[in-house]
Amino acid sequence: MEQTINQGVAKKGKVLLLKFVGVLFVGLAVLGVVLPILPTTPFLLVAAACFAKSSPRLQRKLMANKTFGPMIHDWQTHRSIPRKAKRVALLTIVLSVVWSAFLLKSWPLTLLVIALVIGPFIFLWRLPLSK
Repeated sequence: MEQTINQGVAKKGKVLLLKFVGVLFVGLAVLGVVLPILPTTPFLLVAAACFAKSSPRLQRKLMANKTFGPMIHDWQTHRSIPRKAKRVALLTIVLSVVWSAFLLKSWPLTLLVIALVIGPFIFLWRLPLSK
């Protein structure tokens, strides 16, 4: 009996955490609409994934949004992102590496930064564009 109660509490905690993370990432996505260096689409995709596992109501609300819904739908059905989102994401990675190199002033650390971002950069580069 006690184990069942503990599992129920753990499940509720997980659901609340996923809802919180989803709302946080929607907030970051909204900031990304206003701030050109902050990408919107990846934050929306994380939020949609969190809501899919925690709140069908919030997921429906996000999918029904005129601005964000189509991007999420394209990702879920075709694994594609809009051209602008792809450009902004790739440019952000490149600018981050350049800025890091400028601040670090150390080739080994700059190479470490490049090594850390090369995987996500290639992943984004290879993603198809939504129609």
